[in-house]
Amino acid sequence: MPDHSFPQAAQMADESMVRTLAAQADAIWPQEAPLLARYRVPADASILDAGCGTGEGTVRLAAVFPGAELLGVDLLTPHLDRARARAADAGLGGRARFEQRSIFDLGLPAATFDLVVCRHVLQAVPHPERAIAELVRVTRPGGVVHLIAEDYAMIHFTRGKLDANAFWPAAPARFGAATGTDMLVGRRAPGILRDLELEDVTVDYVVVDTLRVARETFAAIWLAWRDGYSDALAEHLGWSRADVVAHFDDQIATIRDPHGYAVWFVPVVAGRVPEPRGV
Repeated sequence: MPDHSFPQAAQMADESMVRTLAAQADAIWPQEAPLLARYRVPADASILDAGCGTGEGTVRLAAVFPGAELLGVDLLTPHLDRARARAADAGLGGRARFEQRSIFDLGLPAATFDLVVCRHVLQAVPHPERAIAELVRVTRPGGVVHLIAEDYAMIHFTRGKLDANAFWPAAPARFGAATGTDMLVGRRAPGILRDLELEDVTVDYVVVDTLRVARETFAAIWLAWRDGYSDALAEHLGWSRADVVAHFDDQIATIRDPHGYAVWFVPVVAGRVPEPRGV
């Protein structure tokens, strides 16, 4: 049976997550959006934004696919309320709707969507392969599953006062082990899609670094992570909260330093559901 537990629910529901999703969208979307053009999505596509959060991605998807109908699903009511308000402000009318559903059991018919998008979710749930299987189930033959599957071993910094190598990937790996989540799921996602018999599996990387992304946008992600995750990281790492915050603050200083360099490689993994084979 699917595991519907949500071990990072407190962090996902924290106000800092609203800031995280906004900053991540600002940093990632300019490089992510061109990848969507490869998928040959019909003009009147049906699109699912699974784990839509505050609707940051949903509204951007609606702009890329102006003839599409979109459904955003999430477990958190406050995020869904924000998503509805965001869609209304964007003038989407009835093109985008939002519902409270689990990505482990969507309660939707099979083969419903031309494009299924799941961004910044899989690292926060147990058994991500089960969630991905459910996303594949609701994708039409010929349709595409598009995943941003985070991998926190793909973060690198020039050394500041503290050694970022002592934090990445050790801290998220231990946090994931303690919470039953895979904080390095990005490297597993291509294999999961292949195991589910998807075709045309691709892996691209959005490069969030201090050359491609405005330093304050980049820093805003780290500030939000610091505010939302420091308590939980300290608990599971056996560090003091002050030590966790010190590492985040040192990395934020590196991001803001005109001579500093930092990079986060963000895997974008996609695959196409096979069309029926002729007999």
